[in-house]
Amino acid sequence: MKAGKHCRLRGWVYTACVTAALCLFGAAAGGGAHAARGSGGASKLSPELLALAEGSQSGSVNVIVQYNDTARRTLLGSVLNLVGIVTNLGGRVTRNLVGLDVLAARVPANSLRDLAARSEVRYVSPDRALAVSGHVETTTGTAAVRTQTNTTLLGLLQTTTTFDGAGIGIAFVDSGLDAGHEVFRDAAGLSRVAASVDFTGEGRTDDPFGHGTHVASIAAGSGKPSNGAYGGVAPAAKIVNLRVLNSEGKGTTSALLAALDWVLQNRAFYRIRVVNLSLGAPAVDTYRDDPACEAVRRLVAAGVVVVAAAGNDGKGAAGQKVYGAIHSPGHEPSAVTVGAANSFGTNARSDDVLTTYSSRGPTRGFWTDDSGVRHYDNLVKPDLVAPGNKLVGAAAPNNALLAGHPELNADASQPPSRRMMYLSGTSMSAPVVSGAAALLLQANPNLTPSLVKALLMLTAQSVYGANTLEQGAGLLNVEGALRLARLVRTDLSSQTPLGAPLLNSGAPVPQSTVAGETFWWSQGLVLNHTYAAGSDLYTLYQKVYAPGAQLGSGVNEGAGGTQTLNATMMTGGVTVGRWLLTSDGSTMAGGTPVMDASALLEGPLGGDGVMAGDGVMSGDGVMSGDGIMAGDANLRAQSTLVEGDETPCMK
Repeated sequence: MKAGKHCRLRGWVYTACVTAALCLFGAAAGGGAHAARGSGGASKLSPELLALAEGSQSGSVNVIVQYNDTARRTLLGSVLNLVGIVTNLGGRVTRNLVGLDVLAARVPANSLRDLAARSEVRYVSPDRALAVSGHVETTTGTAAVRTQTNTTLLGLLQTTTTFDGAGIGIAFVDSGLDAGHEVFRDAAGLSRVAASVDFTGEGRTDDPFGHGTHVASIAAGSGKPSNGAYGGVAPAAKIVNLRVLNSEGKGTTSALLAALDWVLQNRAFYRIRVVNLSLGAPAVDTYRDDPACEAVRRLVAAGVVVVAAAGNDGKGAAGQKVYGAIHSPGHEPSAVTVGAANSFGTNARSDDVLTTYSSRGPTRGFWTDDSGVRHYDNLVKPDLVAPGNKLVGAAAPNNALLAGHPELNADASQPPSRRMMYLSGTSMSAPVVSGAAALLLQANPNLTPSLVKALLMLTAQSVYGANTLEQGAGLLNVEGALRLARLVRTDLSSQTPLGAPLLNSGAPVPQSTVAGETFWWSQGLVLNHTYAAGSDLYTLYQKVYAPGAQLGSGVNEGAGGTQTLNATMMTGGVTVGRWLLTSDGSTMAGGTPVMDASALLEGPLGGDGVMAGDGVMSGDGVMSGDGIMAGDANLRAQSTLVEGDETPCMK
């Protein structure tokens, strides 16, 4: 199996969290926000500034200096001493934000260690500039199709349509959100948060933990605090805030189920078409028995797209690849399960790779027969991947994540209602896909959840060097998915015959151009234990696209690991893949074989067994007892959380 290239930056953490983890963050490791300080205050410098300090760079740099609030109290209610320190180091203070315990300053690069060594200083980070256009919007192709011109009346009249999620409700089942943050306001300054409900028992719907606000802003943030930079994928979507994670980022399955039941009962009133689940727990039970999976299936059958984070358990404590750590409810076949890609902060997609922490398939939920033998689901997951590394999103005021990791500040000079922060993980990549789903439903409200899922996968870009169990169909391509969604007929129903035209016009060229780079679509679908490919999937109607249908029913599975096309559900031009592949960068069906797909039905995939030669199968695992937490992974000792392939998500 070919290994993807990685750019390493010491000290970034991906935290996990079971459960909650923080999906967390790209937070700095080395032992938490206030680890023992290294010589010269090195541990209080962001990685970028530490590199400058170690390189003895000349010139000056703009920085944000966060100081301990005790400094304000002990220095006669002022920070004049710290201002003097900056001046004595040859720098100058450009902004003194006493209420935020922050100084903005320009200091010589060779004085960074001396500045950080001061006891008054808590952390020093770059005063990062916010670009004029959002990174996620650009690299996913969203910006390229945001505004469309339509010509009508024999070419005499032109109208313009903006695809921004207007009219679509997205429910965020998370740690709450800061409804007063500017990213959630519309052009008139009114809140787009249509409802907020607490299921934790704490009697509050704000976000003291800080996870849900960030997640919601990635899918539906306006980008207003940064003058249009770092906007969400669907910035006009209505937001429904369902709080199931408490102030510590922990929750329970019962709270999750209560929230999903609420969606089922209230989806019509709030026009909820998408549910985002950037949370999870280890997948122990087979998806057939898992109550969270059952709830997801009911929502999908009712016409709601459910997007779930894959989890952040793709790497073991020794740094080795780990297979089989997809979380619940991401192991549910009808969910759109999303892994995390690293865009390295560039709009170009040619340098994108899979993050090492993103959970890989196959799914390992199981049931036990009367003889005590375990039978594993072994489904191919994730379904696709999206940018999830060091994304900039809204920061809830005084949230626990930012308080514990001030280095996550993206712009500490902003007031609380405009504050932004960095987080990393599949909890961040999931809302990118949720926002994309909202755009597709805005463009074509008659799309079923299965068809939305299919369009997202068919138009994805295969990531070179990553295998099917790592990337599913590939990297999200909003440009292609939205363009194809607009071509899909609006009169499709369960009565539409198999093989009828899927599109209103001729088949598009299965290519997209994003950020100046042209690439082929994957032209394939992940289907339970295998994948299907072929142009029929995006030109002809497949019965698996019908209301209530699941994509996996397009394949018949029999004894001996046989997998054949279900001719009553899919057309004859669709091919079922025998091999799971390492992508050659062309299509989903192009690449080097990794393993026979039939092995997922019955093969050597025992617990802790060697998997595909380049990694290990995760243990069968036992629920940690902490319930459900944000970020979909077990919260481990920080010594195990050092992430090796993260770089800043800002230019």
